[in-house]
Amino acid sequence: MTTMLRWAPLAAAFLSACGDQSPPPRPVAGADPARGLEVVERVGCAACHAIPGVEWPEGRAGPSLKGFGASPMIAGRFPNQPDVLTAWLVDAPALSPETGMPPMPISEAEARDVAAWLYTLDDR
Repeated sequence: MTTMLRWAPLAAAFLSACGDQSPPPRPVAGADPARGLEVVERVGCAACHAIPGVEWPEGRAGPSLKGFGASPMIAGRFPNQPDVLTAWLVDAPALSPETGMPPMPISEAEARDVAAWLYTLDDR
C-alpha cells in the first residue's frame, strides 16, 4: 500500500497534464498571416494540400491543412511550435528525410508569415 501512495502524486500530475488539450498561443514574431496566405498561393501549396479558402487546386498528396492551428504536431512527429514550423516550411527534408514534402522556394521571413497564417486555421 505504501508503494501505491508513493506513486499517487506522479499519477495525479500525469493525469492533470491530460486535462487541457488546447494548444498554447503561438505568436510568430514579426509575421503577417495575410502575407502568409499570399505566399501559400504563389508557391502553390494547394497542389499537394487541401487548404481552407483555396478552391483550386485541391491537392491530396499531402494532408489537409484544415484545423492546422489546433494540431499539436507537425507531420505527426514534431512539436507544432513557430521555430520548428518555420524550419519545416523552408526545408522539411532536413528535419525528416523520408518526407514527401520538398524544400520550398521561400525565405525564412516568408516561412514565418506562412506559419502565422497556418496558426489561423483553427477549427475548434
